[in-house]
Amino acid sequence: MNHGPDDQSPQGLDSDELDLRRMLHQVVQEVEPRDGTLDYLRRAVPQRRARKRQAVVGMAAAALFIGTAIPALVHVSNATGSDANHSAIGHASEAQGGASEGKGPDGGESSGTGSSGKPEGKDKDDKKEKDQGKGSGSAPGTPQGAGPSSTTAAGIPACTPAQLGPAAGSSAAPDSTGAVYGSFRVTNVSAASCTVSGPGSVTALPQGAADPAKIGAARHVAGDAAAGLPNPSLEAAELVLQPGAAYDVKFAWVPTETCPTPGGDPGDPDPTPDPTPSGDTATTTGGTSTGGDTGVAPQLVTEDGTTDGSVVVTYSPATGSAGSTVTVSNACAGTVYWTGLLAGA
Repeated sequence: MNHGPDDQSPQGLDSDELDLRRMLHQVVQEVEPRDGTLDYLRRAVPQRRARKRQAVVGMAAAALFIGTAIPALVHVSNATGSDANHSAIGHASEAQGGASEGKGPDGGESSGTGSSGKPEGKDKDDKKEKDQGKGSGSAPGTPQGAGPSSTTAAGIPACTPAQLGPAAGSSAAPDSTGAVYGSFRVTNVSAASCTVSGPGSVTALPQGAADPAKIGAARHVAGDAAAGLPNPSLEAAELVLQPGAAYDVKFAWVPTETCPTPGGDPGDPDPTPDPTPSGDTATTTGGTSTGGDTGVAPQLVTEDGTTDGSVVVTYSPATGSAGSTVTVSNACAGTVYWTGLLAGA
């Protein structure tokens, strides 16, 4: 069927096309969207646009990552040459000490000038200095790992009496001033480490002609009369004793007077005898009083002409373990100075 120019619509459509269009309009004329379709479209369109933007951003990030990863891979592949071997050898020599374990070569981009070796040597020196600093806390002559430490390690329990042996006391001969220095040592006899958190106590007990009113005990401080005792700065508030290690508490007997002679008190070199002796006075033999109304206790006479007096220095550990005593002879008046915890040498 031929159609002339007059058979076309103003839109340029033929009569058949217009009939088809009319039929389609009639078919869909009764069609209506479901409820909520418009709301769904309002939500779905922005979400779809957001997903598209995220996809674009992800592609850009992937492109950036690839662009930076490729040069890095090329650099790593080039670093497996002779320069990397020098660095690997340097780190292998420190593998046992572990000072540079897990560190990468600092001079990877250099041309083999050896700059990577300088930091490694510095790390070795720092490690030696740290090791020396750790060892300086122990006393001289103490094997490493076997001496007491002034820093309490976490989780190490306090020492029990069963872990510590009895205190061992000792003293030296009097010096030129008559002072007597000594010490008490307590050793960890168990197979486990433990912590000592206090020095205990030291007491002085007069014996014989020693005057109880002139005998005392005091903690050692800087500048006191016991100049031969260690400086108080060397004392520790607490010590960790490993098996076989020991701690010391040192003391010094510093006399203030010598023991009296049978003729009188050294503090009164020219005693005045009683001009009117009483008939009730006790008889004396060899210058030694045997009692009577005077109330003076009998005193023994030694060969050198002085009365016999001594001081018993007793140490009681804070842990409750067995203590010890040291007797200082020819001691009638003075003070016992004693230290805190000292790491055993």
